[in-house]
Amino acid sequence: MNATGQHEQDPAGHDDPRQVVWAVVESDIGPLLLAATDEGLATVVFHATDAVRDRALERLGSRLGSEPVEAPGSPLLAEPIRQLAAYFAGERHEFELPLDWSLISGFNRQVLHELTAVPYGAVVGYGDLARRVGQPGAAQAVGMAMGANPLPVVVPCHRVVERDGGIGEFGGGVETKRRLLALEGVLPQPLF
Repeated sequence: MNATGQHEQDPAGHDDPRQVVWAVVESDIGPLLLAATDEGLATVVFHATDAVRDRALERLGSRLGSEPVEAPGSPLLAEPIRQLAAYFAGERHEFELPLDWSLISGFNRQVLHELTAVPYGAVVGYGDLARRVGQPGAAQAVGMAMGANPLPVVVPCHRVVERDGGIGEFGGGVETKRRLLALEGVLPQPLF
């Protein structure tokens, strides 16, 4: 509440800024920054070196209206950390986590919601995903939605591939996408 007794809104349109907690966890594809709110996991960031982490946390704080607090032991992060570790160990094929979708809206959110239905070990083309959301001519827009995905791995944008069989681009880098698809059995495992 402000001095006049009225609720203030943060930049994302929520009353009073929400608690945002974060931690960096190691994974088979490098360090991942995880951030969560009371609503659920809000973001996963690849290659979370100090510089990448700092930029991501600054953007996140600005978008959610609250400075993220490092809290690797937070109950808000415990289940996402556990499920991601099980995924990378090959023991979990789907995530059952509350997600905070406030960093994405409109068409992008619609596409990402539909993407969650693509199962482990399967892939979908950009055009196929566009048709699934009722926009058959929007394959490029689907690509933009994949690039805007705040929850990669959990919302599996690595499972979206090109029509000609190429694996396509990826925000975490093509090698990261290749490794995730190999983990899921879509591509052969790398020899390293």
